[in-house]
Amino acid sequence: MLSKKEQRLRRARQTRIRIANQGVARLTVNRTNLHIYASVISGDGGKVLATASTAEAEIRQSLGGSGKGGNIAAAQVIGKRLAEKAKAVGVDKVAFDRAGFAYHGRVKALADAAREAGLQF
Repeated sequence: MLSKKEQRLRRARQTRIRIANQGVARLTVNRTNLHIYASVISGDGGKVLATASTAEAEIRQSLGGSGKGGNIAAAQVIGKRLAEKAKAVGVDKVAFDRAGFAYHGRVKALADAAREAGLQF
């Protein structure tokens, strides 16, 4: 019997295989109870092009201190910030890699905010 984490990682592996075949940059998301992390990785998987997370000092201050990074509002801020950074680097189109997490709650909020800020996926 696989644990919950092993099941999530198994789903993530299958998604990454499909994205690698496309050869486009991928927006990957990781969430913990306290924070949410997102990054844009190049099509060949060898280089991180842009990152954003609620663990950054300036984001924590704008959210109102520690303990505020694990909610939907924080995920929306990160999605918008990551889209701005990605567009500054020249990335407009990405594949969304939710890392086996359900497309619900914070993951969905981050994706929607990134779409609104101009990323296409």
